[in-house]
Amino acid sequence: MVSSVQNVVLVTGGSRGIGAATARLASERGYAVAVNYFREKKHAEALVAEIQQGGGTALAVQADVAQQPDVAAMFDQVEATLGPIRALVNNAGITGKRGPLVHAAPHEIRRVLEVNVLGVIWCAQEAVRRMSHRTEGGVIVNLSSGAATIGSPHTYVWYAASKAAIDGFTLGLAKEVAPEGIRVVAVAPGIVTTDIHEQSGVAPQLEQLAAGIPVGRLGTPEEIAQMILWLLSEEASYTTGAIFRVAGGR
Repeated sequence: MVSSVQNVVLVTGGSRGIGAATARLASERGYAVAVNYFREKKHAEALVAEIQQGGGTALAVQADVAQQPDVAAMFDQVEATLGPIRALVNNAGITGKRGPLVHAAPHEIRRVLEVNVLGVIWCAQEAVRRMSHRTEGGVIVNLSSGAATIGSPHTYVWYAASKAAIDGFTLGLAKEVAPEGIRVVAVAPGIVTTDIHEQSGVAPQLEQLAAGIPVGRLGTPEEIAQMILWLLSEEASYTTGAIFRVAGGR
């Protein structure tokens, strides 16, 4: 059944970490939430059930954001079920295994760039197509990273490069679609306590890394979600083409 009352937000990579925190907070703020996942069906469906049990509206939708046909089908499914998408949070992202560039597997580098760069572009393209045809416009929040300016040497420079690409894409697209009533912004988190670090192999170093953060601790997914939801709100109506670093001073 299509909802005609609630604003609809699509959160890519929404089953865990920052994406899940954003989905929960968006529901609390009155959004109908589409939780995209690639492989984590169990986590996505559990999150949707949690939101629904709390009185919210949510939908789990599978898609590989690196594949444009998957993205188009995902948008169709969300809009058919929840209604027009007014907000997109381009959160899906991967790092690959940590290490120097010379030891990185070519297929891992390619997959990081496909998900982190092409995935954001495909989703933003689809969102603009739909948002620009409505007087309400919309908001796109891209997830960058503090790595875009630090470079992440000896860890994953290809990931840092993918996030630097998102910064440039955000700035350009914001100027391109502002006349159509669409705002485009980015959030660049620092080191946040999510399982992306376990997948990359950085997790054992987290406490050591925390010592180098001016505020003296790691960030939480909820802190990043707070910034994202502010950017989606009317309070940020004059804000576009900006990249907000949420990194504890690092």
